[in-house]
Amino acid sequence: MTTWTDQTADRPISLTAPGGIDRAAHHRLDEAWLAAAWSHPSTRCFVVSGGQALIDETTDGRTELVMTPSFEAPLTEAHRYFLGTDEDGVSYFALQKDSLPGRMDQSARPAGLREAGLLLSPRDAGLLVHAVALENWQRLHRFCSRCGERTVIAAAGHIRRCPACGAEHYPRTDPAVIMAVTDEEDRILLGRQVHWPEGRFSTLAGFVEPGESIEQSVRREVQEEAGITVGPVEYVASQPWPFPSSLMLGFMARATSTEIDVDGDEIHEARWFSREELGAAFESGEVLPPYGISIAARLIELWYGKPLPTRSAF
Repeated sequence: MTTWTDQTADRPISLTAPGGIDRAAHHRLDEAWLAAAWSHPSTRCFVVSGGQALIDETTDGRTELVMTPSFEAPLTEAHRYFLGTDEDGVSYFALQKDSLPGRMDQSARPAGLREAGLLLSPRDAGLLVHAVALENWQRLHRFCSRCGERTVIAAAGHIRRCPACGAEHYPRTDPAVIMAVTDEEDRILLGRQVHWPEGRFSTLAGFVEPGESIEQSVRREVQEEAGITVGPVEYVASQPWPFPSSLMLGFMARATSTEIDVDGDEIHEARWFSREELGAAFESGEVLPPYGISIAARLIELWYGKPLPTRSAF
């Protein structure tokens, strides 16, 4: 496997740009330090619920997470997650609640990562993706997989411990591959999943299976979903994707066959596109591009040579 590096340097993939936050993992087990950080007047926190947080527009046109000093935060002891500190020493926490708080000024609105990730600064987007990933894991892993007892939160939200058998459970990250496949004519293979709207095409993707390398996963997924065999595989970049707990590993791959045979279970339709054909399909509305926050859009752009249209999103 070779690695694709230089061609992504000028345009960071969403949710991956440096945000200036040090996760400071060495503080997660230091209860005295965490208590002091929580009570410090500079500390900021925000509520996350169901994968959403409140965002708001500033007077100068920026979009920000709605954060408050810790002394103004809603009460919650167990579901308070330490996210890290910035270069000024400000500590950031996320609070998991059953619902988002209301706002007196009515200007803020709830938003998930698919919308907010494109609008927020790298710092705020990084904080939100961290918080959403922890919230998803916490909601789905309340019981010990070894003995079945209810677990308790530890390490500022990054561990769940079983008081019965002593097992420790850590947040899951499931590796998934996503690939832009091209053929000898430099056409790109795009597919439409069975539950997507008519015209929505994107790159193929799938989860890495146990005992499988990522290169093997790329080849297997393309073969299973579209009946295409793949030869050389080039790594491009990765992207955290907490829907609910994935790390997307992006690749460029070269096909060694071109006859499409979709599986019908995950992929309803797949097509080869030249740049001219894809551009014309975008222009006519026959093909809708993938949502801009996804690494899929960036992979297609690397081949396409320019940004994709943004008039449609999902």
